[in-house]
Amino acid sequence: MPRFARRITDTSPKDFGMVARALASGRDDLIHLELGRPIEDTPAHIKEATIAALRAGHVHYSDLQGLPELRAALAARMAGDGLDYGAGEVLVTNGLTQASYAAFTAFLDPGDEAILLSPHYPQHIGKIEMAGATPVFAPLDAADGYAIRRDLIEARITPRTKLVALVNPCNPTGRVYSRDELAVLADLAVEHDLLVLSDEVYDRIVYDGARHVPIAALPGMRERTITMSAFTKAYAMDGWRLGWLACDAALMPGLMKITTSEVTHVNTFIQYGALAALEGPPEVLAAMVADDRARRDLVVARLNQMPGITCPAPEGTIYAWPDISATGLSARRFAERLMDEAGVAVEAGSFYGPPGEGRLRICFGAADLDTLDAAMTRMSRFLNAL
Repeated sequence: MPRFARRITDTSPKDFGMVARALASGRDDLIHLELGRPIEDTPAHIKEATIAALRAGHVHYSDLQGLPELRAALAARMAGDGLDYGAGEVLVTNGLTQASYAAFTAFLDPGDEAILLSPHYPQHIGKIEMAGATPVFAPLDAADGYAIRRDLIEARITPRTKLVALVNPCNPTGRVYSRDELAVLADLAVEHDLLVLSDEVYDRIVYDGARHVPIAALPGMRERTITMSAFTKAYAMDGWRLGWLACDAALMPGLMKITTSEVTHVNTFIQYGALAALEGPPEVLAAMVADDRARRDLVVARLNQMPGITCPAPEGTIYAWPDISATGLSARRFAERLMDEAGVAVEAGSFYGPPGEGRLRICFGAADLDTLDAAMTRMSRFLNAL
């Protein structure tokens, strides 16, 4: 290998789960429930604000950290969740993907270790490795609902551990972690002097009275947490690539060094659309979450009627996480056969690490009720034919 070709240890899957396989199949009869994307169109008032900004000539360079008025609105949004950030402690990014990349790159050095709670978000693996660090997996236990437990995490902490990545509400399990669970992680972070990267992109998509608690609001965590989110899910803006992070002012220079070197700043005029999303009628967001709840209820009810399947109702996110282990098929084999034989594409739970074996991730947010009903009928027939 040429000396200029940097080798990155290949601990990540060979492709993006079933997504690549489904997209490469060339089949036009597939029902796509494998990709985590909302089916809704971006609300009209957000589009209109963006078009108005474009027509008004907001087409030039803007603030490197993000429009000041947008950062102020984001700080106000987070204040409603108990987070005390000023506009100067908010950074607008090209989606949560760039926010997390900047955080991993800024705060990990070669030889460091970063803990991922598993089932984990696979995209984080490559970012950790690109920083020269090593991902370390803390497997949570399905038997107690993938709860955050001190013993399961502390056993993975070494002198080389620099940070822990948290996804709450959790993709893929649908868990919304309680304050008590988060306090366990917070205590470990303080005791071992760790940074916490908290992906909270589903914080507005919670059900049945579940309450999202940002870990940065817990005692001792503001100065050691980077809170990350995006407009992707709640506002149906996945193609806009617009996110943000918030952190103590002392952490911002390192993050800015990464983001300004990468892209200078986020597209100027779409930030006005983001501002409209935050300042727009809350009924629009509430209606989309209500639709997600209806889709969740349909999918969970149908899954629990199928032979060999059990599925708890997710507390948040747009994913069902059914247990298919009683079928005797591995998660990967089940997903492959379901796509090939029934025309329904879902993710194998094993894509999210060994604790996901025997599970599937089904994105109920990616289709309307009729399509979801058809997908569940196909899946039921597939199971009855096994």
